[in-house]
Amino acid sequence: MNKPVIAANWKMNMTKKTAGILLRKINESVSITSEVIIIPPFTLLDMAYEILDNKIKLGAQNCYWKKSGAFTGEISPQMLVDIGCKYVIIGHSERRHIFGESDALLHKKLIAAIDAGLTPIYCVGETLEEKRKGKREFVLNRQLDTINGISSLIVAYEPVWAIGTGVAADIATIRETIELIKLKLKEKSVDATVLYGGSVKPDNSKEIAKQHIIDGVLVGGASLDAESFLKIIDSFKR
Repeated sequence: MNKPVIAANWKMNMTKKTAGILLRKINESVSITSEVIIIPPFTLLDMAYEILDNKIKLGAQNCYWKKSGAFTGEISPQMLVDIGCKYVIIGHSERRHIFGESDALLHKKLIAAIDAGLTPIYCVGETLEEKRKGKREFVLNRQLDTINGISSLIVAYEPVWAIGTGVAADIATIRETIELIKLKLKEKSVDATVLYGGSVKPDNSKEIAKQHIIDGVLVGGASLDAESFLKIIDSFKR
């Protein structure tokens, strides 16, 4: 992608009332110089599609790898396309570490999403323990091996120790890690946009945006406030 990507992962937050207010504020105020993606819970996808202009894209937080069948509680990629989604998050650390999703399962989800016409936002990143043991590169290589056979996607580097903690990785670490990821992807002949995620806020987004090797951000908590999210978007006006 030529434009920076600014993706808002709402996680398990918002009701129709609060989401409607937030979506309208973003929709009315956003100045599009980036690819802006709103990723609400499944229950709000339909409403978000109705409210958002075409200038803002819609994504989902997860999907299953089957088109249909007896899989109670799951959502297929085809269902997401049907409701207007263009993107889907695959492999967020909360899915890996809370729900036990394996690399093998994530590979199936990636293939299924792409086959359905969705662009995956594939999350990678090390835990605090892995960081302390110097295993960051090993962990990233293992996670990136999951994309074998895939030619194009978005990758989000989200150090697990920075998600929801308020402590983002320092700029040197972010830049170094994204350089590492891009080198690995180049070796695999994968065309990828690489984002940073993990406690992205208005007070650090400008510095992140200055690093042109970083193609955008995946925003969590700060995307639940219109003013904060709009400031982050404005940071990436290049």
